[in-house]
Parts: sequence; structure tokens; C-alpha cells
Amino acid sequence: MSFRSIVRDMRDGFGSLSRRSFEVRLPGHHRGKSHGSAYDLQDQPVVIQNSRWACLPPELLRDVIKRLEASEGTWPSRKHVVACAAVCRTWREMCQEIVRSPELSGKITFPVSLKQPGSRDGAIQCFIKRDKSNLTYHLFLSLGPALLVENGKFLLSAKRTRRTTCTEYVISMDADNISRSSSTYIGKLRSNFLGTKFIIYDTQPPYNNAQLAPPGRSRRFNSKKVSPKVPTGSYNVAQVTYELNVLGTRGPRRMHCTMHSIPALSLEPGGSVPGQPELLPRCLEDSFRSISFSKSIDISTEFSSSRFSDIVGPREGDEEGKERPLVLRNKAPRWHEQLQCWCLNFRGRVTVASVKNFQLIAATQPAAGAPTPSQPAQSDHDKIILQFGKVGKDMFTMDYRYPLSAFQAFAICLSSFDTKLACE
Repeated sequence: MSFRSIVRDMRDGFGSLSRRSFEVRLPGHHRGKSHGSAYDLQDQPVVIQNSRWACLPPELLRDVIKRLEASEGTWPSRKHVVACAAVCRTWREMCQEIVRSPELSGKITFPVSLKQPGSRDGAIQCFIKRDKSNLTYHLFLSLGPALLVENGKFLLSAKRTRRTTCTEYVISMDADNISRSSSTYIGKLRSNFLGTKFIIYDTQPPYNNAQLAPPGRSRRFNSKKVSPKVPTGSYNVAQVTYELNVLGTRGPRRMHCTMHSIPALSLEPGGSVPGQPELLPRCLEDSFRSISFSKSIDISTEFSSSRFSDIVGPREGDEEGKERPLVLRNKAPRWHEQLQCWCLNFRGRVTVASVKNFQLIAATQPAAGAPTPSQPAQSDHDKIILQFGKVGKDMFTMDYRYPLSAFQAFAICLSSFDTKLACE
């Protein structure tokens, strides 16, 4: 029996159980009387543990998962890796050991990957579709080098709401149900009245225990115990600021991003982003629901916000909480005399000129005793951490890398969509 036959046999054996247990919702597809019902993983432990695949020898299981991880490197076939992690606890622990995070592998596999730093070796390429009629934005993982594509792996969505004194973008892991009351709500972006300052809020606290939202917003604890559809809180994890254009001169926007949840030392040799969400046993039942591939926004998978509840909190007496945060700034474009416009080298990833286009790099600030600015800086400080640009009508590319996560990069890009009369 070939390896692919084994994988196909395994998928047929537990596929129906996985679909029931992890509540995959496919709009437009009806499943009779059982449609819309939710099942908990613990409702059928006997069926899972007594499965013939749950009793594989550890050596054989390790070999199967390793070969599957190596062969199914891209979506939609990568859903088989997620399905294997949903078989039972033994398979889950083996997948946790073998499947690496996006920082090391450059692959987005589980929903928890959306809040883990991107790849260190290269940018993770995504694209954003904008729907002006519904004021919604959908983030997809690119499946190929083509810029104008109609399919991709759905990652995140956002909906814009204009209020009296601000604009708010609600970010969700569901393509259709985009609201703060949904179990798929993971954060939001809020601007001031002028659209020059944006604050990114996360439902879970970062490593340094960032401040909660301003008074007036109710703080919610232990959402998994009280109500699975209610997020645990609203934590200020980043701030995006656009400089005012007082003189009204024409030119590109100037922006700065202060990442409160990422220390500046993360870009130094040997640095890392502390407090990353991990695949811990307590929330794995929620973390492995992403087993469907969406060709368009009409097909989505339902997740739970509680999967990010195991972020490592601040440690007492730890001085890391007092470190200065990472600050990003937009890379200054150069003026092209022949084209009579400002230009940036997007390496073919952006094709349409727009004031929304930008590239973010680290704003290096040498500390006391550090080398002077005239000396060469570390290579990681010169790398483009996030770039965003237009490629067609309501189509934009978004390429991000370490130390930003997909959630943080998406929120920063959403700030560029908002109108900024005082900055242009």
C-alpha cells in the first residue's frame, strides 16, 4: 500500500468524526437535521480512542506524520496535517512535536499560527480583497506567485464601522460572521477622529501585560467557562501613527508603528518574541478546527477565540516587561524624475500606484554605548518587515515576516485603508 493510500484511508476513517467534532460550517451545504449542531470532542472519546489508527506504534506514527508534513507543504493539501492532529490526543501531541511554527517553517498550518511571528527566512505572501459595498476586507494566503488571483486559503476578515468620533475595524476568523459577539472575534482596530492614530486591540494579553481598553468597555474574564462566544478582554498591543501634513505638500504618508507586544531586542541576534501562543493540550480541541480550504469567501471554517488563551503571562521580577517596544517606520520612497512620482521597490509585488502603498522597516534607535548611526546596523533592522500595495481594483498584496504575526500585519494594513485628510 502506497503512502498516499494510507493517508487517504486514514482520512476516510476519521474524516466524518472530525467534521462533526470541530464544527466545520459550509454555507450553502446542508446536512439534513444535524446541520448547525455542535459536538464537543469529549462527547465521543470511546470512538476516537478505539479507532484502529489511535493505537499505532509511536515509531510508525512519527514516521507517518513526518512524511505527511514533508509532502503536504501547501494548501489545500495541508489540511491533511490538521486532520491528523484531530484524530486523538496521541496524534495531536505528535503533530505538536513535528509541525513547526511559521517562524521556523514559513508555513501557516493551524489557526494559532495567525498570532505567531512570521518566517525569519522570507516573507509570507498574502493578499487582501476589499468589498466596498459591505465595508469588509478578507485576508487570504497566496497559493502561487500570481498577483491577481481568485482563490487562496482564507485567514482573516474585517468589517469597518464608522462611528461619531472614530472608525473601528472588527477582525474575525470567520469570513461571514464578523462581529464582536462572535466566537471567532480575535481583535479590533480603532482610529481617532482625524484618522491619524490607530490602536490595535487583542483579545488576549501580551507578554508584558498591556493595558486594557479605556474605561467604559466591559472587561470579560474566562470566556471559555462563562461564554465561549465572548472574548476575554481588549488589550492595547500596538499603535499606528500617521504624521500630520500641516503644509499640505504632496508626498507619501509617514507612519510609525509602536508594537507594545514585541520588544526591540527581538531583532537582535538571538532575539525572540516572548509570550507566543502555543498548542497546549487544554485548547487543542479548539485549535484544530481549520480543516477546510476556501477557494473564495463563500466557504469558511468556524473557530473559537479561546485557542489563544494560553499565552504565557508576565513573570514576576522579569525585567523584560520594561524593555522598550519595537518601533517600525515606513521606508522613505525616492522621487523618480522621469515618471514624476514617488517610487519604492516592491520587487514586482505591487503594480498600481497608490498613496496606500508602504513598506515598513525597523526604526533603529541605538542605545547608550551602542555603535553610532554611521556604523552599519544589524541586517535584520534593514529588512522589510511588512509591505502592502495595490495590484488591481480592490485587490492588495500583503507580505509580512518575523517578528510580526498575520493578525498584527493585517491590522496595520487596515489602517492604510482609512481616509486621512490631515495626512495627505
